[in-house]
Amino acid sequence: MGIENFPEQLRAAIQQGFLAREFEAGLNARLGFRAVADREIFPNAIGETLTKTRRSLKAPVIEPLLATGNTNFDNGLSPSGWSIEQYTLSINQYGDTIDLNMVTTGIGIASQFLANAQTNGMQAMQSLDRLARNALFGGVPGGVGGYLGGNTRVTVSADSDTYGIAVDDIRGFQSMIVAGQVRPVAGGPGMTVTVGGGVYTLVDAIPDNRSRSTAPGGVSGELRFSTEVSAADGRAGNAVIASTAPLVLRPNGKRTTADLSPADGDTLGIQHVLAGVASLRRNNVPMIDGAYNCYLDDLQLLSLFRDADFKYLYRGAYGSEEYRSGQIIELLGVRFVPTTEAPQQASLGGGPVHRALLLGQGALVEGDCACTGQSDIPDAERALVEMVDGVAMVTREPLDRLKQIIAQSWYWIGGFALPTDMTADASIIPTATNAYLKRGVVIESLGTDATGYGP
Repeated sequence: MGIENFPEQLRAAIQQGFLAREFEAGLNARLGFRAVADREIFPNAIGETLTKTRRSLKAPVIEPLLATGNTNFDNGLSPSGWSIEQYTLSINQYGDTIDLNMVTTGIGIASQFLANAQTNGMQAMQSLDRLARNALFGGVPGGVGGYLGGNTRVTVSADSDTYGIAVDDIRGFQSMIVAGQVRPVAGGPGMTVTVGGGVYTLVDAIPDNRSRSTAPGGVSGELRFSTEVSAADGRAGNAVIASTAPLVLRPNGKRTTADLSPADGDTLGIQHVLAGVASLRRNNVPMIDGAYNCYLDDLQLLSLFRDADFKYLYRGAYGSEEYRSGQIIELLGVRFVPTTEAPQQASLGGGPVHRALLLGQGALVEGDCACTGQSDIPDAERALVEMVDGVAMVTREPLDRLKQIIAQSWYWIGGFALPTDMTADASIIPTATNAYLKRGVVIESLGTDATGYGP
């Protein structure tokens, strides 16, 4: 496509790179969940799934070799292998467009042209950031659930001992890892789950036809067990936690989201963040540029600023730009990143529920399709395409009958995946937890409003 096909007042903006700069200004407007992702080039086509394999380390050897066994060609040694675990990464195409009518826009066509580019950039940034957020909290198709998975509560009390219980969210209970591969719970060896005060073997997770989950993006349903769950354990409100669930922290040791109460002061404090840091360090999770990222909304950040321990630790920094503006703060190995994309949840009786997410390196993988922005059509005959941070911005010349409407579009081909770390068990890292997903910790709390009078 020749640039001569565009109006004269737009050619300078295109030739001097103004269009790409406006789009990039929107795309990189602020830090977000996507920033934590490790980027990989995905060679497959749209709609395909790539299976990635991770290998484990081998357990340390602490027993000496027997001198009497040091014979023959094997010197008394028996070969040992390493385990594997797999995760899937699926890609799809996302995009949107906006039209610019050169006649109705009139004299402001150039400024409107650039404004459209920036608006597209903002939309693309927020779309990818939300996809990354949803993957982190809720998981991806074919995975083991997100960092909220495997942690829910009973919603309907059992009248008597029963094989099935109704729960608020079945994510994290539908799949498990068997021989390194993600398999449905149904038909497998079963998953160990704690219901109330009892431990049971889960054999199936059945979603509702119409989800009634209160969790963001949750899927309500029924969990079925190999033995009967006692009526006492199956009481409404009791916690249901998978043995392989990621860590979810709540103030005052609350077991479920519904237990959070303003009367108990269940707001975010620095000690909850430090407990999350301790869990990440127990699993030897690498930091991101020297710190763990903690994504939280502004009301949780406000609670943090009002926490006595936080004030004590940050003493002497009140004059810092970060403290004055309430922007990104680095403290005790944590980088606090305020975001408006943190998932919100309506009150369950104690006030709206807020969720911070503490993450280390490798918690999320982004797959960018290699064919984004590529075309077999010669450059002189195709639309103007600018690639910015893996996103294609496409500007098409007027093709309507009156040659008046320019199309400004963007698209991205890719997907997100949550790699598991099941093989990093206690034999490799003595302090490791049993969770499939070890590189993140969710911290649930009530918020503090701007007046300081509670949630």
